[in-house]
Amino acid sequence: MYVTCLDLEGVLVPEIWIAFAEETGIPEFRRTTRDEPDYDKLMKFRINLLKEKGLGLKEIQATISKIDPLPGAKEFMDELRSIGQVIILSDTFTQFAGPLMKKLGWPTIFCNTLEVAPNGEITGYKLRQSNGKFHAVKALQSIGFETIAAGDSFNDLAMIKASKAGFLFRSTEKIIKDNPEIPAFTEYKDFLNAIKNVLNS
Repeated sequence: MYVTCLDLEGVLVPEIWIAFAEETGIPEFRRTTRDEPDYDKLMKFRINLLKEKGLGLKEIQATISKIDPLPGAKEFMDELRSIGQVIILSDTFTQFAGPLMKKLGWPTIFCNTLEVAPNGEITGYKLRQSNGKFHAVKALQSIGFETIAAGDSFNDLAMIKASKAGFLFRSTEKIIKDNPEIPAFTEYKDFLNAIKNVLNS
């Protein structure tokens, strides 16, 4: 039996921090895991920048409330979930995910947690587990599941390479070029067909 494990941002919804950069007019927030492989370094940069600009959880959540799934993502998820089990493995945070999961039909998501002061200042973050996407697919495999994994960023490569089948979806030219063995897709229809081929093999 298969479980398909999907990244969230860039695959099913727009990048939250890029949307926040556009909302605030602060281009430094555009930096994501597509650009920075070191997640801890990236998050410390974001938290310091939020503090410097006097921004907190409330402002980010206001941006998230305006974000819709990428065109076709909800239909893709509905069809995929009708033919197999799906888990979203994301480095986003529980405080961000709720409104987006509602718009996607409440799929299961494993993600991280922000540390937030009473005044709404984001003071830190707590990983569910270091390299959590990789360990999640290994844990699923340890209880008898085969995994299919897909994402768009550096932090998705470990789970993709550890899975029975793995795909890149709307990734960067550099990641695609550096990982030519991983099939890469840009359209949900082609992506769904590739997953179906694995499920039916």
